Amino acid sequence: MLMTILDGSIVTVAMPAIQSDLGFTPVGLSWVVNAYLIAFGSFLLLAGRLGDLIGRRRMFLAGTGIFTAASLLAGVATTPGVLIAARFLQGVGSAMSSAVGLGILVTLFTVPRERARAIAVFSFTGAAGASLGQVLGGVLTDALTWNWIFFINLPIGIATLLVALRALPSDRGLGLRAGADVLGAVLVTSGLMTGIYAVVKIEEYGAGSAHTLGLGTLALALLAGFLVRQAKAANPLMPLRILRSRSVSGANAVQMLMVAALFSFQILVALYLQKVLGYGAAETGLAMLPAAAVIGAVSLGVSARLIARFGERNVLLTGLVLLVGVLGLLARVPVHASYATDLLPVMLLAAGFGLALPALTSLAMSGAEEKDAGLASGLFNTTQQIGMALGIAVLSTLAATRTESLTVAGRPAAEALTGGYHLAFAVGAGLLLAALALAFTVLRRPGKPGTPQRTTKKRKTKSPATMAA
Repeated sequence: MLMTILDGSIVTVAMPAIQSDLGFTPVGLSWVVNAYLIAFGSFLLLAGRLGDLIGRRRMFLAGTGIFTAASLLAGVATTPGVLIAARFLQGVGSAMSSAVGLGILVTLFTVPRERARAIAVFSFTGAAGASLGQVLGGVLTDALTWNWIFFINLPIGIATLLVALRALPSDRGLGLRAGADVLGAVLVTSGLMTGIYAVVKIEEYGAGSAHTLGLGTLALALLAGFLVRQAKAANPLMPLRILRSRSVSGANAVQMLMVAALFSFQILVALYLQKVLGYGAAETGLAMLPAAAVIGAVSLGVSARLIARFGERNVLLTGLVLLVGVLGLLARVPVHASYATDLLPVMLLAAGFGLALPALTSLAMSGAEEKDAGLASGLFNTTQQIGMALGIAVLSTLAATRTESLTVAGRPAAEALTGGYHLAFAVGAGLLLAALALAFTVLRRPGKPGTPQRTTKKRKTKSPATMAA
């Protein structure tokens, strides 16, 4: 998980060096990021279901191996085409390993309190990877070369494979006959790939362009065809029963809104610090370090205990309220801001993410049957990627459009940029309010706090992790 998230953020800092060294055009350079995002987001759902069918351990090992090998290929790339192909393969490998990661956790840790702790660690590594990537990317590129942002994955990947071979118990899976729906796989993968491609190109073509609307319509048609196919197929790739759980469907919808909103915090705050306040790359990383620290502290030290005492839903609602405060404060941040009074409180309120994500993850996984754990994991990761892509496309476009209109009106550059960021932050706060309302109304379920909602009877046999604990 750390390696996957790290790779998504570390490359952004090294983009200028990659362009200069390999001779990328400005348009072609965007594919260093887009190739990874499209492959990652498109294959998650398919990989999650295949993990249930052929074994989640086998899928995890294969995905980690592909990602590690693709990282080596990216590091030695000498042409744009080779690097883009390597990034696409990295996305495929990431999808394979990430899609089953949560499924492995929830089947190993069946005791509610221990599952909450495992999910908290899982969430923490994601937040740590995102924060570490921005800092580490600049350090490696400046101290060595851009190639090392990919070479760093080799020791991590090899260590992960060695540990996983010993630590993860074998699981045979349901068998391909239980859900080898080839047509469904083609429809969902092509639909997601087309949709994510349309979203990541919105900034280039515009939201109302024929390119965006045409591809968006095609993506919706493919995904609608997939749902029809799943309702009629004898062995569906994604049994629609998984969506009947309010925990699963509600948590995924809340996550999509939350992730889309928080793009404005992760990316636009960094741009504000550099373009408006004049911070350097290292200063920006240090300025955002308190946010990563409080998210990590809350994820690891507090969230599991709070979930066990008050329940996932209450912890999620509290986290969302704090995050609304984050974007609400940012929507009013001045052009000449003081870090101590204007920005540090924002960084500390980011602790809400450390509450919201573990609780949301637990809710999304608790409503799925054990045989669908990989599918539920893949679905949760898919909605995360879709939310991220939508956040990038919509909020960055709104900020750029508002900035341009203020510039035309004669406002100074710093003021125009701040105005654009204000709009994006305000819209992000609106998305979080929608997520809060959805969580409050949909994620209502009986049961004691911290008790996972299961649709199957509790198994009498203990998992190896439970016995060890």
